[in-house]
Amino acid sequence: MARTAPKVERLAEDGEALTDALQEVLTVAEEKGTVTWSDVSDEMTSGEWGRLIESGLLIDADGEGFVVEDPDGVREALEESDAVPEEEDDDGGWTTWDKLAGLATLGMFAGYSLNSVRNAIGGVLDIALGPLADILPFYVVILVLAVITGANSTILQDNLMDMSGMEQHQEKMQDIQERRKKAKERDDQEALDRLEEEQMEMMGDQLGMFKKQFRPMVWIMVINIPIFLWLYWMVFGPGLTLEAPVAVFPIYGEVEAWRQGVVGPMQAWIVWYFLCSLSFTQVIRKALNVQTSPGAG
Repeated sequence: MARTAPKVERLAEDGEALTDALQEVLTVAEEKGTVTWSDVSDEMTSGEWGRLIESGLLIDADGEGFVVEDPDGVREALEESDAVPEEEDDDGGWTTWDKLAGLATLGMFAGYSLNSVRNAIGGVLDIALGPLADILPFYVVILVLAVITGANSTILQDNLMDMSGMEQHQEKMQDIQERRKKAKERDDQEALDRLEEEQMEMMGDQLGMFKKQFRPMVWIMVINIPIFLWLYWMVFGPGLTLEAPVAVFPIYGEVEAWRQGVVGPMQAWIVWYFLCSLSFTQVIRKALNVQTSPGAG
């Protein structure tokens, strides 16, 4: 069953006609012991018959027809497939709240170029973050906020990103490549044409997958952008005086002001924020054992 279920699931993803064809083949094989094309030609197309053979669920019985490799496993997998209704999700799993968060994110992006937006967001956040800046050196404030944004990114990715969907997509792509290789070896042009159609359908699936994987990024930005804009507001607005505390950066050395260029045009405060954010995000991911890519762990 462990090997059979994924094969049946891939057939189910390709359409109900294939699972119906598999059910018919299973019924005939149980009645007669073996099944041939002539037994089921009235119930399915030659393409569907060939697809069942390619899947490995239908195997040759020494020239006396075909048998279902794992009848019990196929029957159980078909029952599970029928029990789970297919969901049409043109929005890639996005809810109304996700879309509103996306619009809010686009609006906050304006804060990078419009002083009025940046001042409004910075002023509001300063109510909560201002006392932190009053009691801690600014480099510690940046470090604390980098930890907060890193933890926020990691937790939201862990809860909203569908790694299993990405893994299934990769497995399906690998399965198509393996079947394509076998079809080339036996010079089966009909099978190659079917596989090419499957690959074209996979391109549409990739777009839906991208929309699903972008969903956590919207919520990450809803929280992280205002924090970053507050830092921007502190450095360039009334929040932070130009006489910033001297900081010592690795390799670079002493920094006299937070607006000082450190890496090309990148100023000290930005570089320090990204150094802290990248470092602590990796630590948090390891500590929480968060998977952010298929097959990773």
